[in-house]
Amino acid sequence: MVVGGADGCRTGWVVCRRDTDGSLDIRVVRTLAEACEGLSILAVDMPIGLCDVPRPGRACEGEARALLPKKASSVFPTPCRPALACTTHAEANATSKKLGVGLNQQTFHLFPKMREIDALMRVNEKLRRVVHEAHPELAFARMNGGKPVLSKKRKPEGFAERLKLLARHGFKWKPVTVSGAARDDVLDAMAVCRTGMLIAEGTATRLGPARERDRYGLPMNIWF
Repeated sequence: MVVGGADGCRTGWVVCRRDTDGSLDIRVVRTLAEACEGLSILAVDMPIGLCDVPRPGRACEGEARALLPKKASSVFPTPCRPALACTTHAEANATSKKLGVGLNQQTFHLFPKMREIDALMRVNEKLRRVVHEAHPELAFARMNGGKPVLSKKRKPEGFAERLKLLARHGFKWKPVTVSGAARDDVLDAMAVCRTGMLIAEGTATRLGPARERDRYGLPMNIWF
């Protein structure tokens, strides 16, 4: 099986593909649909499945935060579906607040990527067997014996620590410039690619109830 991991970046998506021989191919593509091409499994660092109201929220997110003590803030709150339809932060925040809780600017910046994956999954049911939601910090914690990596990935020491963990688990990468993506985006794509490999092997862990779906039948689970 050829598996992959994808993380949003400033020019699209950075994708790490792992072939059956363990070789890695890292590139940037414009759309998530391109990232899916030729893959049996793609793990993506982006929410799949949205609640109609912001609270109590998705069960998988609460479980993820509980597994990441001192790193729980890395699990961003997923917007409710009505808020995602808004085109400005002020409108999205007001809509979300009216339904229970406000929405921060950081989450709003992810709206274009969230809309892209949501639209793709809603129209293509076959991709629901291919694309799975993942989270890089959960992936790194699993590589680290279940302990969250507390160093910051954008700092030299945090980058180096995560790079060593990836290499220890068969994902060796000599840092080079990947046009259109920051180095930490590449690390995250590699981390969730390992999650994709574990999903393909049947050894990944799923957070959230297996049958939990949103109004369009999209799963609300995080894998690691």
